[in-house]
Amino acid sequence: MKKLILLPFLLLYFVNLSAQENQKPNILFIAVDDLKPTLGAYNDNFANTPNIDAIADKGTTFLNNHVQQAICGPSRASVLTGKRPDYTQVWDLKTKMRDVNPDILTIPQHFKNEGYTTIGLGKIFDPRCVDNQKDQPSWSVPFIKESSFSYPEGFSQPALGFYQSEEIKNKIYELRKKGQKKGVKNLNKYIRDQYKPPYENVDVPDGAYVDGAIANRSIEIIENIDNSKPFFLAVGFKRPHLPFVAPKKYWDLYDENKIELAPYQKKSKNPVDIAYHKAGEMQSYKDPSINYKLNSSGLLDLDKNLQKKLIHGYYAATSYIDAQIGKIIEKLKNKGLDKNTIIVLWGDHGWHLGDHSLWNKHSNFEQATRSPLIISDPRINEKNKVSSPTEFVDLFPTLCDLTEIKVPENLDGISLKSHLKGEANTSKIFAVSQYPRGKRMGYSFRTNQLRYTVWINNKKSTEPIYKEDIFGEELYDYKNDPYETENKIDYKEYQKTKATFQTLAARYFKSQINQKKIIKKEVVENSEPKNKYAQKRANTITEFIASQMTFPEQKVIFLNKTLYQKYASNAKKTRGKNLTQDEKKVIYKATFSATRKKLLEEFTNIQVTEISKLERTKQRELNQK
Repeated sequence: MKKLILLPFLLLYFVNLSAQENQKPNILFIAVDDLKPTLGAYNDNFANTPNIDAIADKGTTFLNNHVQQAICGPSRASVLTGKRPDYTQVWDLKTKMRDVNPDILTIPQHFKNEGYTTIGLGKIFDPRCVDNQKDQPSWSVPFIKESSFSYPEGFSQPALGFYQSEEIKNKIYELRKKGQKKGVKNLNKYIRDQYKPPYENVDVPDGAYVDGAIANRSIEIIENIDNSKPFFLAVGFKRPHLPFVAPKKYWDLYDENKIELAPYQKKSKNPVDIAYHKAGEMQSYKDPSINYKLNSSGLLDLDKNLQKKLIHGYYAATSYIDAQIGKIIEKLKNKGLDKNTIIVLWGDHGWHLGDHSLWNKHSNFEQATRSPLIISDPRINEKNKVSSPTEFVDLFPTLCDLTEIKVPENLDGISLKSHLKGEANTSKIFAVSQYPRGKRMGYSFRTNQLRYTVWINNKKSTEPIYKEDIFGEELYDYKNDPYETENKIDYKEYQKTKATFQTLAARYFKSQINQKKIIKKEVVENSEPKNKYAQKRANTITEFIASQMTFPEQKVIFLNKTLYQKYASNAKKTRGKNLTQDEKKVIYKATFSATRKKLLEEFTNIQVTEISKLERTKQRELNQK
């Protein structure tokens, strides 16, 4: 028999192949600024987004996904730490995350600590809410600066960071000269306060704008990346945030005559007035051809032609970003890295395009809080769509679960891994968003069909909240009223629904108070059980239920403690007592009733029923062994 002889280069090939097979998956983490679900994958038939749709075709699209606060800084701080804004204490665009939470842990920081090479470029964190290194603890190498990007021959960095039109650049140049003559210190602010068009349509290469430069630099990174360690590459695109600048070919994808305006452009019936705003961000984009005015309700009243142009620009900018993402994915494939790279695509919040006469984000309405989340894991490679509520705080535990690294304690979300396998629907009843209006904070609870928003006076969810703290309430039914035309909070037929939401909100607020102390206390109480049999059974059954219903950690601990108390109580009352089966049944029935009552403190009726069903299933399995 001939012996198999491996040449040195073949031996090296097999060694490298083995190393790749045993290596943890890489992560390509794509953030898209101001991205709402204007994507084919979200059933928007007008959108031209083939590359993002292709990612969704091999992954899971979360159709009812919501941000924690619909504005860049707070949203990104929440996404990247897995903590809600009332914990991060970032509610605006000036608070630096680590000034108030110096030891807070971020997703890239955690992956770096677990052996990943973490690299970032573009807009990941909002730069106003982190240090000059874009959160230095998060990155293995210094965050890649925008000033290092290169542009095609004949093009320099876009004017004001946005524009390549010669006409616009000339006007900016003239204003700069005027400002210099006047001795203005902050010339960019001086220019922007007078002239900053909300869109631009010129025939330039993709790489002439900053997002094209981001894509090109990302491709260079992938080409030269050291694959001996798993990598976490965070790429943050800046469009379709205003201004809507994109090469002409992306504008040409859409017929402006076919653009439909928002069908409902006023406040809802029975409004809570502070829920609305004057679209100040939109009004900050200046052009001599635009005259901003407010209607009688204090909402921005835009000319219909301008509305169409803005909607056109938003879709064009989205298609432009889609094309850049396609180039990066193609590079992954060419390098053979696609087979071991999880792709995550997310937007930091939605965007109003004229609904309620609102533009931009900055609200608790559907168009502001709902934003895409798509996850594609090549090891699973299944197309799934999830319509139940999910939140961006779920992303941190999900990525840990997918890569089999430790999930940090005290995250606010749950793992969505089971969705990627099509195994289960989340047990999450609602997603929570919030938005401040002065000293008031609105908390919005979005279920499959409904949205309940409660406005609280001068308090946050981490403080005790009472009935007298409520300033206003909203209730919208998307099945019967998809455009939020009526606040149904006081309608007779919705009073039972209102009461249910008030109970859910009260439970949520209660859960946020001293969260760390609650978890720590429960762990200590549960760490040294008196009945080892009861604790072992409680652990086994809790693990089974949690795998099927995917609860957050705090609720898993509560469930484990409650089941332990049930089994320990039953054992104490029945073992060695010489009781008949009928006598035991009476005890078990009483314990079951007490346990159900206890579980209802933290779970809904539907959840408790499902918990009991799963508990019985696992009990039968254990008793047969």
